[in-house]
Amino acid sequence: MKTNTSFYVYGISFVSTIGGFLFGYDTAIISGCNTFLEAQYNLSPSMLGWVVSSALLGTILGCIISGSITDKFGRKNALIVAAICLLISAFGSMLPPQFLGDLNNTYWLSSSSNDSFIFLVVVRIIGGIGVGITSVVAPIYISELTLPEKRGKMVSLYQLSITLGILLAFLVDWMVLNNAGESAGVITQESGGFWNWLFVQEIWRGMFGTEIPIALLFLVLLFFVPKSPRWLAVNGKVDKAHDIMVKTMGESMAQSQIAEIKAVAKSESQGFKDLLKPYLRRPFLIGILLPMFSHLSGIAAIMYFAPNILNESIKSVESSFLGAVLVGLVNSIFTFVAIMNIERYGRRKLLLIGVIGAAISLFGVGTLFAVGSSLVIIPLLMYVACFAFSYGPIVWVIISEIFPTKIRGLAVSIGSLSLMVTGFFITLTNPVFIETIKPSGTFFLYGALTLPAIWFIWKFVPETKGKTLEEIEMSWKKGNTKD
Repeated sequence: MKTNTSFYVYGISFVSTIGGFLFGYDTAIISGCNTFLEAQYNLSPSMLGWVVSSALLGTILGCIISGSITDKFGRKNALIVAAICLLISAFGSMLPPQFLGDLNNTYWLSSSSNDSFIFLVVVRIIGGIGVGITSVVAPIYISELTLPEKRGKMVSLYQLSITLGILLAFLVDWMVLNNAGESAGVITQESGGFWNWLFVQEIWRGMFGTEIPIALLFLVLLFFVPKSPRWLAVNGKVDKAHDIMVKTMGESMAQSQIAEIKAVAKSESQGFKDLLKPYLRRPFLIGILLPMFSHLSGIAAIMYFAPNILNESIKSVESSFLGAVLVGLVNSIFTFVAIMNIERYGRRKLLLIGVIGAAISLFGVGTLFAVGSSLVIIPLLMYVACFAFSYGPIVWVIISEIFPTKIRGLAVSIGSLSLMVTGFFITLTNPVFIETIKPSGTFFLYGALTLPAIWFIWKFVPETKGKTLEEIEMSWKKGNTKD
């Protein structure tokens, strides 16, 4: 029974984290498109930053609406909405109107360059809305289905799915570029066929299009997973909640958890005002600042612009794409380190070690850029490794644990909003910073912005491993938040 229960929970978690996989895939897939988009649309650094960060603008909107959607309509239904947005974006990003090449025999709608660019930005914003909803709902959904002693590991699967999406996207970019050869991005008046148009002439279209089967799989599989039992319980559907908990936790644990949920729910009321109650001020502060600090370290810019950044050092497009693959590989490997150790060492210790290592690595990147070294990739990979076993998964774990069930969706949406807003501005400004204060100054800035996070984690972030979600809530009420 225990084995069947574990497989059931892992299966549900796998489905819900495909959204995270798409988040990572979209983050990295555009890094391969950047050079070709820049050339085809004749983009300035600021406009390149805009088209890349437009998806993050969408995530901000997704975070804003996700709290009310997930608390009112449930975690599963919110994920279905997210999947539809991601599927629309995958198709739309591949097929903005055509404005170059053989316009007498177009494969799609034709229009001006400006209208095509606007179309691309709009569909990327729609995809970002899906990512924003997923970033809020998936960690909540997983945490509400899992036993306390496995919760950190299971929620970390969401971050692992992001890193695997990034890795696969870097690999796909490199493979598509390698297959196109010297003809990549060379647009002619001659018709070479639909696939040649997608994967050679306007190669960025084919790169974007590889997201379609993943988004479609996510949407289909979501119809086979259950609703969150905790959401059902606090909305008066206790019998259904009990049945699902028996499948995920076993009979005795299900009864115990239902009793705890009922006891805690009696003293709760829904709404933003709850977050301003004295006992929730500290978790509210953590929920906003911890995600913000994670993206102030520059991770979004590194993942969105990895080939561009590496090309500043090694001056080779093909080598920079291979370097990006290595970034994705290290990101995935060290996320496994977090998953294997988060329940052993706890959230706080891994977070502190990783953030200190990230700060040191960022200053190392800045230093090597300043002296003109071609070895920038070494401290850059060290930074990615440190981020991957600390900030990456643990931020999602902590913000999905520290709030009461009835307002968890709202609270986590605010935390995710903080992360996405920060990531948006970091990504939007990165090309401009690279041009104005140079790569060295950019990474010194990211390193300096990481230092306050070390003090904040040491001072305010408690240890939550091994506690039920209801025990964590009661510890805030009692003021018992010692590490």
